[in-house]
Amino acid sequence: MSPTWIIFKREFGSFFATPVAYIFILIFLILSGVFTFMFGGFYERGQADLLSFFNFHPWLYLFLVPAIAMRTWSEERKNGTIELIMTLPLNTMQVMLGKFFAAWLVLGLCLLLTFPLWLSVNYLGDPDNGIILAAYLGSWLMAGAFLAVGICMSACTKNQVVAFILAVVVCFIFVLSGSPVVIELFQTWAPNEVIDTIAALSFLTHFQNIAKGLISLNDVLFYIMSILAWLLAAYIMIEQKKAN
Repeated sequence: MSPTWIIFKREFGSFFATPVAYIFILIFLILSGVFTFMFGGFYERGQADLLSFFNFHPWLYLFLVPAIAMRTWSEERKNGTIELIMTLPLNTMQVMLGKFFAAWLVLGLCLLLTFPLWLSVNYLGDPDNGIILAAYLGSWLMAGAFLAVGICMSACTKNQVVAFILAVVVCFIFVLSGSPVVIELFQTWAPNEVIDTIAALSFLTHFQNIAKGLISLNDVLFYIMSILAWLLAAYIMIEQKKAN
C-alpha cells in the first residue's frame, strides 16, 4: 500500500475521530448560508445563479482553512509524534501529501454538502449549471491553495495559534494582492511589470475568473503551482528541522 495513502487514511480518520471535522463542516455551512441569504441578497438579486454564495468563499477560507491546517504539523511537533513518523519507512513528502489530501478532501466535503443551494437555485429558476460547476471547481482549487499556505505555516512552529495567525496574514496578502486598492498603491511608483506580477498572484482574481465560467489553463495552473510551491516550502522547512 502506498505510504501516502496510509498517511491519508490516518489523517482523514483523525479528523472524524474527534469533533474537529464535524464542527468545521457545521460552521462552514452555517456561515455560507448566512452570507448567501443575509448579506449576499440571494433572493433580492432576482437572478438564477450562485454568485452571492461564491463571492464570500475567499473570506470564509481566509479564517476557516488556516483553522483546519494549523494542526497538521504543529500538533505532531507539540506531541512529539513527528519523530515517530520520521522513523517510519516513508519520506517527508509522502507524509506531506497524505496530510494535504486528507484536509483537502474535508474541504471538498464541505462544498458537496452545500448542494441544497444548488437544488434551490434550480427550483427557483433556470441557472447555467456549467458556470456553477466551474465555480465549485474554482472554489475547491482556491481552498487547496489556502490549505497549502496553512500547512507551510504549521510546519514553521509547534504553536497552533501562531501557525493560524501566520496563515491568515499570508493568505490575506494573497487575497488582496490583485484588488484595486493595492494596485492603486503601486501605480504611482512601480513599473507595469511589477504591478502585473502582483495582480497575477491574487487568489481572488483567479477565482473570480473561474466563477464566471471561464476555466482557463492559466487560472487552473496558478492554483496547482501555488499548492506545489507552498507544499515544497513546507517540505524544506520540515527537512531543515530534521537536520537540526
